[in-house]
Amino acid sequence: MKKVVFRVVFIIALVALLGSVGYIGFTYIGYAKDAKVYDEASDQFVTVSDTDTVSKTYIGAAPFKEKIFNAVQVGEDEWVHVDFSVLSVKYPDVVGWIYCPGTVINYPVLQTDNNDYYLHHNYLGDYTAAGSIFVECANDLDFVDSNTIIYGHHMKDGSMFASLSKWTNQEYFDEHPKMYLFTKDVTYEVELFSAYATEATSDSYCAILSPCEEMDEYLQRVSKRSKIKSDVELDGDAQYIMLSTCAYMFENARSVVHGKLVPIRDWTK
Repeated sequence: MKKVVFRVVFIIALVALLGSVGYIGFTYIGYAKDAKVYDEASDQFVTVSDTDTVSKTYIGAAPFKEKIFNAVQVGEDEWVHVDFSVLSVKYPDVVGWIYCPGTVINYPVLQTDNNDYYLHHNYLGDYTAAGSIFVECANDLDFVDSNTIIYGHHMKDGSMFASLSKWTNQEYFDEHPKMYLFTKDVTYEVELFSAYATEATSDSYCAILSPCEEMDEYLQRVSKRSKIKSDVELDGDAQYIMLSTCAYMFENARSVVHGKLVPIRDWTK
């Protein structure tokens, strides 16, 4: 009888172990697929160079230098260009591209009429656990609102917006004080000024559409909550974004980072 019980327990434990291993394997296969999709998107639509020119070679012709159209300088030796000529036409829900030098943040930003679809779909429209980086549906297009909320998953492999929690460390913030938000018409420098953990029901989640007294109060409130110090000058008439992802330091926790949008190039002029 004891042998039978032992065998049953052993089989159950083995099945549980195999199930766990299978689940972990399946999860990381999914991570790899998601990473490939976004790596391919970056390769296709983003040019990162140490100069504002790129080398191009054609069959039967010598290599030559050509200016990168719409490129902006994001570092001492780093220029970035996002090709919206194809991106925004083929994928109309893509409203921007967010990029932070020296980090994994290098993703298209999407928006549709609800906050559910891009939780579980990538920019190609394929169902995926990683979903997309996407804008709150209550916000207007083109980041013209006073405060625009941008969401992204906290993936266990560190992808998407998992790294947002790092900005509460002053040293990390000092090393990465800016992000860049590219749109088809305007490129913005995102001057980061506040980072902290909060609840999913926090009043930080406020899509403010235009300058008002509420916006001034909002900026004061989220600045006081920050775990880091910043010298960014806040102006209630400017545009801001709030980046948000899940966190796990307490129940329903969220990591958020606030940034001021400073236009650095208007490609329509």
